[in-house]
Amino acid sequence: MGKSKKGRKFAVMKRMISPKDMRLKQNQERAKKAEKKAKEQQVRNVPQVPSALFFTYNTQLGPPFYVIVDTNFINFSIKNKLDVFQSMMDCLYAKCIPCITDCVMGELEKLGPKFRVALRIAKDPRFEMLPCMHKGTYADDCIVNRVTEHKCYIVATCDRDLKRRIRKIPGVPIMYIAQHRYSIERMPDAYGAPRQ
Repeated sequence: MGKSKKGRKFAVMKRMISPKDMRLKQNQERAKKAEKKAKEQQVRNVPQVPSALFFTYNTQLGPPFYVIVDTNFINFSIKNKLDVFQSMMDCLYAKCIPCITDCVMGELEKLGPKFRVALRIAKDPRFEMLPCMHKGTYADDCIVNRVTEHKCYIVATCDRDLKRRIRKIPGVPIMYIAQHRYSIERMPDAYGAPRQ
């Protein structure tokens, strides 16, 4: 085996630190100043609290109650043999106007012939139809968005995930089915409201 020949390297410079390197002290100081300036210029975004809320109670909720009904709430009402209108009035002791969004209607139609009774109940003229302007037909997102914008609704659902999401929004009562009757959360003067 012969010797490997090494060629000479021309114009080789020693590696030098870049003047923009963050390890240099003046660059670190400049970065700290820029960060401080950015923090000072940053505007804090504090969400606007609706004027209808008096602590946790919503003063916008008045006797003709508007109740947004979810898909599973209608199905559970049928299983428990409950009339939606009469049971709501028994729960709230006042006139109730059940509302159905286009997304909930679409969900009921997708469920097929097994849930045709629920669809027939939802098409009752006493239900108020709420048109949806958003993309997609996911009812939970639709209900949460609507309730966040307008705090004048009660949400009727038996879905745990949707309940969890709505509990994070202050001033929105939740209606659900317990012991073969309607009950309500976060509303002071109704059946099923927690007693202090």
